Amino acid sequence: MVFFFTSNVVDPPYTIYMGRDKYENNELLKYCWPEDVWFHVSKLSSAHVYLRLQKGETIDNLPALVLEDCCQLVKANSIEGCKLNKVDIVYTPVDNLRQTNDMDVGQVGFHVDKNVKQYVVSKKQNEIVNRLNKTKTEFSTEEFMSQREQRDNLEREEKKRLMREQKQRDKEEEKRRQEQAELKNYTSLMQTDKMRTNKDGNESDEFM
Repeated sequence: MVFFFTSNVVDPPYTIYMGRDKYENNELLKYCWPEDVWFHVSKLSSAHVYLRLQKGETIDNLPALVLEDCCQLVKANSIEGCKLNKVDIVYTPVDNLRQTNDMDVGQVGFHVDKNVKQYVVSKKQNEIVNRLNKTKTEFSTEEFMSQREQRDNLEREEKKRLMREQKQRDKEEEKRRQEQAELKNYTSLMQTDKMRTNKDGNESDEFM
């Protein structure tokens, strides 16, 4: 089961999601979008929370209010972290997560440590968690997988469209170069110092 939340503190709103347990989290990683952002309480067990970015957005320009929403939700879903006021949250793009066969269920590592960011939750804010929980919806893992498949299909179609457009631009550019080359050759042939008129030749000839 996958739980979805809506962070509507900004417009357009953001989607936040997490698995029901560590086994679901393992499945989620296979079908998360690579650019989504993963959140976890540092050095403590907690839920794995994910943020779906807006198109063209990166981890470096997340709205501060949305970042706070994600971190408060992670903290609230940590058995140890929820009892503390101050906790550290780590977050990174999903494609920076690394899993190997020797890891425990739900355990992850990182490909590049410098791509992992940290956020400090200085105080528990129940009003944020309560607001998010009011938007909570449930999806089956199969439905979540289907979302990824639809997204991948759309991305493939978009790449094909861009390739077709680029091919058409290349074709038009080649045609333009050929026309310019032909025009240059024609202009060269029509240079005045290479042309002859009726007055050229023997000027003593007269019409009788």
